Amino acid sequence: MRALIITADNFEDSELQVPLDQFQHEGIPTDVASLQRGKIQGKHGYVVDIDLTVDDIDVTMYDLLILPGGRAPARLRKDPTVLEVVRAFIVAGKPIAAICHGPQILISAGVLRGRTATCYQSVAAEMKQAGTHYVDKKVVVDGNLITSRKPTDLPAFMRAIKQQISN
Repeated sequence: MRALIITADNFEDSELQVPLDQFQHEGIPTDVASLQRGKIQGKHGYVVDIDLTVDDIDVTMYDLLILPGGRAPARLRKDPTVLEVVRAFIVAGKPIAAICHGPQILISAGVLRGRTATCYQSVAAEMKQAGTHYVDKKVVVDGNLITSRKPTDLPAFMRAIKQQISN
């Protein structure tokens, strides 16, 4: 089992830190990729060193993709490589977990049409316009897709991820 987190500056700190810390604690190798190498900083000051760019990602090396929210998805959703990585995970049937604004990347990748998902309330209208069945719940699991609304939903989000990867 190996996890991949894709994010950029202005991510929601807890939505990156909680999965990263939990996976590291459990011995699950986890890489954090971004648009460039160096340091990125969350909205509240959490700093992460980035050694892997999205151009360096080999999807075959990973079993799970996590897309934290915050302001980072607005930038990431414009990057063609990020969208291709998302599509490759979908085609391979590998789990993707997106929280808060993270589903914006899924919308831009065109992978939500006909799916059931949730997101931060301000993204709900866009999600519906993308052909998604939006529901306002802490966590929604639709096949290999796990979505949540906000940082307070992290416990339910992490439980759903753990259940998905243990199957």
